[in-house]
Amino acid sequence: MTTHPPWYYNDVQQVGTDFEDVTQVEAYDRNQPSSSAEKSQKLVTQLGILEGQSIIDFGCGTGTFAIQAAIAGAHVYAIDVSHSMLTFSQQKAQLANVSSRIELHHSGFLTYEHTAAPVDVIVTQAALHHLPDFWKMAAFLRIANMLKPDGIFYLWDTVFSFHPTEYQTRINEWIQRVAKPPCEGWTTDDFETHVREEYTTFGWILERMLTDAGFTIEMANYVTPEYAEYVCRK
Repeated sequence: MTTHPPWYYNDVQQVGTDFEDVTQVEAYDRNQPSSSAEKSQKLVTQLGILEGQSIIDFGCGTGTFAIQAAIAGAHVYAIDVSHSMLTFSQQKAQLANVSSRIELHHSGFLTYEHTAAPVDVIVTQAALHHLPDFWKMAAFLRIANMLKPDGIFYLWDTVFSFHPTEYQTRINEWIQRVAKPPCEGWTTDDFETHVREEYTTFGWILERMLTDAGFTIEMANYVTPEYAEYVCRK
């Protein structure tokens, strides 16, 4: 195990929503739009994931994408900082009969040590915003080192693409548009906590980070002014 200096960021700490809380984990698939089997199947197809490939899924959550990649025949390293998420993922993988193709690791972007051969694809969805920008850059450098030459890095997350001078209006409009009543999805309080305590980045900053880490951005899709997805090649 690598020993990190005292100034190293603690990437297994819970930031914002506490996903060690089992009730939060059980509600995650309902609350998080990216965590659906249908969307994960489409992403597997989009990224061209095939039998025999190896995949890393950072911030695997409840394991939906990892399971779909494993169903396609890939070997998946599923990484998450929440023990509760990993337990839930394991149960779902067993029900889907793909647990033998998924390795679960309690770790984060900055602490996961990949000791196997470099992988074909690395995916992260709705997790990178747990890192401040300096540590996002460190994570991108580590991700690049874990990929094969010509490998694919897919990122989906909250990303702000509005003009910085508009932040107050844009944030208020976003929360009003997407917040749900309790027991139906992420609430106003959840989104306010996200903005206050987590680390969403502007798209122009993320793009510079990705290219400086050695990636070519093949697709930058700013889905709304608050969300984006990137397909990058090492």
